[in-house]
Amino acid sequence: MNRNAIDQAWLDRLERLTTPRLTRYIAHRPTPPQTAFLLLESREAMYGGAAGGGKSDALLMAALQYVDVPDYAALLLRKSYSDLSLPAALIPRAQEWLAGTDAKWNGAEHVWRFPSGASLSFGYLDTEADKYRYQSAEYQFIGFDELTQFSESQYTYMFSRLRRLKGSSVPLRMRGASNPGGYGHEWVKQRFITRRGEGGRIFIPAKLNDNPYLGQDEYRTALGELDSITRAQLVNGDWAIASGQSVFKRSWFRSFRECPKPIRVILSWDTAFKEGEETDYSVCTVWAEADPGYYVLDLWRGRVEYPELKRQAVALDAKWNPELVLIEDKASGQSLIQELRRDTKMPLRAIKVDRDKKSRAHAVTGLIEAGRVYLPERAPWVADFLDEVCAFDQGSHDDQVDSMTQALNYLRHNRNRLLDFYIKDLAAMRPPGPFCPNSQCRKPLGVTTYGARGREFCSLLCSL
Repeated sequence: MNRNAIDQAWLDRLERLTTPRLTRYIAHRPTPPQTAFLLLESREAMYGGAAGGGKSDALLMAALQYVDVPDYAALLLRKSYSDLSLPAALIPRAQEWLAGTDAKWNGAEHVWRFPSGASLSFGYLDTEADKYRYQSAEYQFIGFDELTQFSESQYTYMFSRLRRLKGSSVPLRMRGASNPGGYGHEWVKQRFITRRGEGGRIFIPAKLNDNPYLGQDEYRTALGELDSITRAQLVNGDWAIASGQSVFKRSWFRSFRECPKPIRVILSWDTAFKEGEETDYSVCTVWAEADPGYYVLDLWRGRVEYPELKRQAVALDAKWNPELVLIEDKASGQSLIQELRRDTKMPLRAIKVDRDKKSRAHAVTGLIEAGRVYLPERAPWVADFLDEVCAFDQGSHDDQVDSMTQALNYLRHNRNRLLDFYIKDLAAMRPPGPFCPNSQCRKPLGVTTYGARGREFCSLLCSL
């Protein structure tokens, strides 16, 4: 064999190694970063960084790579169904690529079906409970668009849906695409940037210059209008720079297995009357006041019409028999207050709002930072609650935040006198630790303590 034949054989082999598996349903030639992404057969990978790098196209291409294989199933996810349907989002983009082919669209089920028997479905994970909608499903490909909008528990749960028949050659793939920023920024950064390579995870970076299919000059001009932090995240794909600090931190919240005997229980409502994916949620949080703080016993959240909202209010009152039911005295709450006063004996308190949301939130940060707010260890709503609370005021929803701050602001200004005597009495009987003996602090003692007057305090300030 002469040298030219050897060189050509080497080039042919190199081409095979650097050419991803494509089907006729993929509408255009992949860019170099997209090519690298499509070549991966590893179980877990993420694509993205800067805005305009072709993230959505990369996910759609990856989902379509095996639609010629019988019974292959792919799922593409966004935070809400409306996000899937926005102009140039995944569903309109798939319509552009697949309309006129032999693939068939089922609008009721939001799924494309192919002659091979393969399917490409579109879904959403708005709340933490939405992941259980997929608990009986099986997919060989799952793609998260804008991964930083999801919680880590939603993402990891979906690994349980990756399955294939024995002997199948189709790789099982979990794929994400995202820019930096958003309330999931930290966990995504830790999983794919800080710990890149662990567990075979791969991150494929892409920037605006990598995408020849986008009008780069106009898009770059539009991004220039953003604040410096968001611009660094979207123009440069900078995962190191953090957006504005959230008002609340996850580490501030404590957990409990069993609530101490409560001195009183209250309900706190933040209401909205309309049903639909674009509307706000109605939220009710159930609070117990007990030593050494405030315990969230339960949470109800839903997008419902007024009659169902009223039924839920009556049902939760009957279940918990609260000392008080707080309802914000605003347009959506006034009708509920009036009807409940007329039709029930519920112990209602209409709450007049005289400050903006952020001021109300800052007023209770001290309580939470001091470790005096407790969440149940195993409640299914806790992860979604923490995601929203710790994203405030950068997240898309703040209904749970409003319900929480309303309850805590009321409780801290209207302390139960019996509880004060109860806590004082317990403090006198309790030996030093595990809580700071300063009655104005009560933080759990950490590794570092300050000794004074024969006792241990959490800080020098508390010991004075």
